[in-house]
Amino acid sequence: MPQFAANLSLMYTEHDFLKRFGAAARDGFKAVEYLFPYAHARTVLAEQLRDHGLRQVLFNAPPGDFEAGERGLACLPGREGEFRVDFMEQALSYAEALDCPRIHVMAGLVPPGADRARLRHTYLENLAWAAERAADAGRELLIEPINTRDIPGYFLNRQDEAHAIVAEVGASNLKVQMDLYHCQIVEGDLAMKLRRYLPGGRVGHLQIASVPERHEPEAGELNYPWLFALLDELGYAGHVGCEYRPRSGDTSAGLAWFAHYKEQQR
Repeated sequence: MPQFAANLSLMYTEHDFLKRFGAAARDGFKAVEYLFPYAHARTVLAEQLRDHGLRQVLFNAPPGDFEAGERGLACLPGREGEFRVDFMEQALSYAEALDCPRIHVMAGLVPPGADRARLRHTYLENLAWAAERAADAGRELLIEPINTRDIPGYFLNRQDEAHAIVAEVGASNLKVQMDLYHCQIVEGDLAMKLRRYLPGGRVGHLQIASVPERHEPEAGELNYPWLFALLDELGYAGHVGCEYRPRSGDTSAGLAWFAHYKEQQR
């Protein structure tokens, strides 16, 4: 049965951020993920995890100026120094303090008129560098294809592109973060992609949401109970991040879909 992690950036937003840990634990989640930890001290976040018996399974490396619209630096020529300093001084130090095994590195937006070959070269060099440092710290590095409806201009959009990059870098701790919401919007054919990529061990994390609305995984065009059974069939033992926006704005009220799985996880 899948191990679900509550995404505290999208779920439980009816609570202040630090109150979301307790809310998720009370609803039966054993693990959490979120976009960025950097607005809070490491010790404060570690205390929330410890007090509520939660495991941190994923967060993102610094993305540049997120409020100004930046969505990662890894593919951007000329920003290598900033990317590397932020990765070492923030991402890895938070991962150690929170005992988090995975860090997602956002690729970034394609600048107008940019040479994609140059961007790809920069991306591979930064990933190789970061994967080596992450390996030294005992962490996995993840890259995620993201649909261009939600993030127009994002550099990495397709599963085959992501897996080709992972293979080219060749680091054993560099893996793909496969978000079924993004994958369905861009490509579809989810079952065949899961059958293709999961057995190779290069998918390090999964995420879910309904399509097209990005709500609870119980409506829309995807049959999640069937897909969850397929994950079991394929032997996927990692976490499944619930990166969705609750339809009603009340996260706990929308967890009927989770109750069945929660009972089986006890």
